Amino acid sequence: MGVKKSNFTFLDNIPDNASFDFVSDGTNFSITKADFLAALGVTGTLSQLGDPLGTPILNIAGTDNQIRNLEAGSGINVSVSPNLGALIKHNFQAGVGGISVLSDITEASPVIRNITGISGVDVSLSGDGKSLVVSSTSPGLSNQVAVTQASQLAGLLDSAKEYFIDGIVDMGSQSIEIPAGGLTLSGYNFDVSKLISSAAAYTLFTSPAGGSGNLIFKDLAIEITGAGSKVYDVTSDTGNEAIEIARVNYNNCSSLGSMTNYRQGLESGTGRFGGKPELELVGIWSGGYFIDVSIVRGLTDGAYTLFKAGAGLSMASRFRSNANIDLPASASFFDFVLGNFVNPSTVQIEGVIITRNGVFDATDSNITPNMSRSDLVASWSGNNGMPNTFVGGSIGVTTETETTITTGGVFVELAATLWTSADLQHFDAPSGNHLRHLGNTPREYTVIASFALVSTANDVLSLRVMRFDSSAAASFEVLTQSRQVNNFVGGRNVAFFDININTVLDEDDYIFLEVTNVGATNNITAETDSYYIVEAR
Repeated sequence: MGVKKSNFTFLDNIPDNASFDFVSDGTNFSITKADFLAALGVTGTLSQLGDPLGTPILNIAGTDNQIRNLEAGSGINVSVSPNLGALIKHNFQAGVGGISVLSDITEASPVIRNITGISGVDVSLSGDGKSLVVSSTSPGLSNQVAVTQASQLAGLLDSAKEYFIDGIVDMGSQSIEIPAGGLTLSGYNFDVSKLISSAAAYTLFTSPAGGSGNLIFKDLAIEITGAGSKVYDVTSDTGNEAIEIARVNYNNCSSLGSMTNYRQGLESGTGRFGGKPELELVGIWSGGYFIDVSIVRGLTDGAYTLFKAGAGLSMASRFRSNANIDLPASASFFDFVLGNFVNPSTVQIEGVIITRNGVFDATDSNITPNMSRSDLVASWSGNNGMPNTFVGGSIGVTTETETTITTGGVFVELAATLWTSADLQHFDAPSGNHLRHLGNTPREYTVIASFALVSTANDVLSLRVMRFDSSAAASFEVLTQSRQVNNFVGGRNVAFFDININTVLDEDDYIFLEVTNVGATNNITAETDSYYIVEAR
């Protein structure tokens, strides 16, 4: 039974020698303070440790002390461990490729790598200390623009800069307008640096309304493969601009398009591989177009030509090539006519190797469908697979007639009823036995003559090679050869002449032959098949 107690004195603590009364199963008991605390298993007080300014896990709040939950944050995960502890770990992830700044992220001690500078490259902190600044300490290429995407070649480009094609740039339908001040492009080489597009009806290079300046580019490849697409549709601004191309390949291009009114074009180390790379030259070219060290292979068949005369083409200087070309069945090398060139001997095809589907055929008229080796503008030499020009010609007697000698020792022009000329290249035969030079180069020629002249036995005949100088409007002796008339069995009285002499012939100069009977007035007849040849030295 419990015992009623009253009149307690208030204390704010419990003395160590105090005891407590309690009842258990109807029996009164007493326990000391020390034994009571030991039985409870509680000693000391609850208090926070560590940085007093930190965030406590235990929030001491009077009689209701609070234990806070741990919450995950950016890059930090919180979970219960297998041992029922609170597991806190980072959630960092390394990117794919390159060198990670943070390494060993699954280890107990992940490593954050330092970024250090090298010669020419400096690493520093930004002004607020929150960023790393990587900068060059070496002078940069201030006039070069690295191009990695088509948008960098859009709009008005800077003629004072070189645009460097850094890799393969797909132009899509974005054209490159060549400004009036000109444009310079370059790359690593034609395997690494490329301008490509498969868009239909697309043009890579265009001109503004007033025309373009110089286009200079090198060390890249161009692949414009869309239906109806082309590489060029460009017009010179003043007619004094140039297009110069070095170490550039055209790969599978649908067309190379057109160039209009440029002063000159120059290709060096170019290639045309696949496609139908026809280039049209249009308008007035005060200079020429030179293709030096070029190769053409694997083209698509079709009725087109590598170089084509466009509207009003007039080229004052030379079109020249030494290319190595293999054409498909129907394509041609170039399609020009005489009227496209102002000066003689300015279509200079020298050292060209040309085949059709791998076969050499110099008689193939479709290689140059509207021009031949003998045309005045043609100067073709050292070629394999197409004709060569041999400037000169021959003329000979095909029907005999007497040359009347009125006064002994006085020269008159050698006559025949019919003179027949042959293989005239840059020469014509305007009258009599004349062979006239129509061009202005070469100037040095050899005259070779073989004549049998019939007259009276024992007479002395002279055959003279003459040159008419058109600039002086006068004739000059080149060589005179004299022979006695021999009396042969059967009554044939003939003097034989063999001549080999060099001379100079300018434009409209010509060679002709004169004869005389030195000591008599007996007439002279040139026998059939007598002839002379003029050929370049």
